[in-house]
Amino acid sequence: METAQPVESWAEFGRRLRALRRQAGLTQSQLGIKVGYHHSLISRLEAGLREPPAGLVGRLDSVLGTGGELAAVVAAPCGTPYRPERPPADPRLFTPVPGGGETPVHHGLLDPVLWPSELPAEGLACPLHGTVGCTVPDRAGTPALLDGLTAPQGGFGGLTGGEPELLHALTAVLACLIRGALHRGAPDGMATVERLLRALVRWAAEVNSTGRLPYGQLRLAAQYAQVAGRLRMQRGQSSIGMAWFGHGLGWAEAAHDIPARATLLSDMCTLVRLDLDAGSALAYAEAIGAVDPGRRWVVTLSHLYRARGHALGHDVAECRRHIALARRGFARLGHRDHLEAPWLSGAEGEMRVESAIGGALRDLAAATGDRVTARRAVEATARSRARLPPPMRETLLLLTLRLADSWVCAGDPGAAVALAAPVLDEAVSSRELTISAELRGLHGRLLPRWGDVPEVREYRERLPAAGI
Repeated sequence: METAQPVESWAEFGRRLRALRRQAGLTQSQLGIKVGYHHSLISRLEAGLREPPAGLVGRLDSVLGTGGELAAVVAAPCGTPYRPERPPADPRLFTPVPGGGETPVHHGLLDPVLWPSELPAEGLACPLHGTVGCTVPDRAGTPALLDGLTAPQGGFGGLTGGEPELLHALTAVLACLIRGALHRGAPDGMATVERLLRALVRWAAEVNSTGRLPYGQLRLAAQYAQVAGRLRMQRGQSSIGMAWFGHGLGWAEAAHDIPARATLLSDMCTLVRLDLDAGSALAYAEAIGAVDPGRRWVVTLSHLYRARGHALGHDVAECRRHIALARRGFARLGHRDHLEAPWLSGAEGEMRVESAIGGALRDLAAATGDRVTARRAVEATARSRARLPPPMRETLLLLTLRLADSWVCAGDPGAAVALAAPVLDEAVSSRELTISAELRGLHGRLLPRWGDVPEVREYRERLPAAGI
């Protein structure tokens, strides 16, 4: 190994070492002990301040189970960003994607208050460097960048800033759009996401044609496709949503992006469950777990979706078993899990887990008529609703309707109406597929059985005015 290389040439090695160490759930001291060096050396390596001693790179690859990744970084020419050495992707991945028209990118969506300063943001890691922490370009120059990306000529070779900076900027844009379009319902978000996604796929195809796998572009395209699919779901367009999820899954598989594969499969599982297809829901839920059985958060996610699938299929024992496994798995999630799936950590993680469990228990109670199960659904859904961040209005609406429905299953129509009546008009006007499904289930169980109860009768009289 040469020793005359400049100090800055080891910055990429340091970034990758830090990312891999964190993914392995090790501190610098723990890694140092495993490879036989003091933690201060590990710190200096990660900071890019020195080259690794002879023989250490292979030892680090072995301990971290990288398959030679760090050795590949060292072998790369000086100044060249590291990319996994993989052959080009199948050209069929870049066939025309859903949507049409060339609606201009809505620059007003790039709210400076929502603009992230670094990655990861909104659960989006850097498509090149993972979770090591990358600074994003200044927002002020981003509109011109986006106009260049979406220009009709579609050439990307002349864009300033280089490939990493472009990918960092596009990831920051997506994080900003998630905060605005997904959580706050900002207008024009869907058109902007899809326009940028089509440009990103064209860029990936251009890179692929040179004989190089467009690794970062594919990872980012999978993330854009997931947001596009969810925005289509908000509009009640399940077919286009499923198409975007399918494209995203193909891109994630080509880039070997395990987190994206698991979460895209979970979205696909949600769509088939909304069609009341228990068999397909279980198949997708099992596919989530098969993505990587060694990742606790992936297995936990699989148990949550299996619980909902078994509830839909009226399998009480299996539903309860997977609920118990999901809770146990969530309690054991570690640092690496929280890096890859930050939405499963802290209060947000508890909210998501209890929401899924509440949905499974409610479906089970509706199928069996068991009021004890219904009360447990009330408790889980109430816990989830209490942990919900204020900006997530659509999710609050969904959980309110689910909680009302759980009270119906528990035999308390008065509590159900007290919850549902204040949000009735908003629920009826929503096109979100999951909200429409919750409202149908609530009314299907509340009105036929409890229609003569005074408060339910008053609620029913409001329905024609609400458009039902």
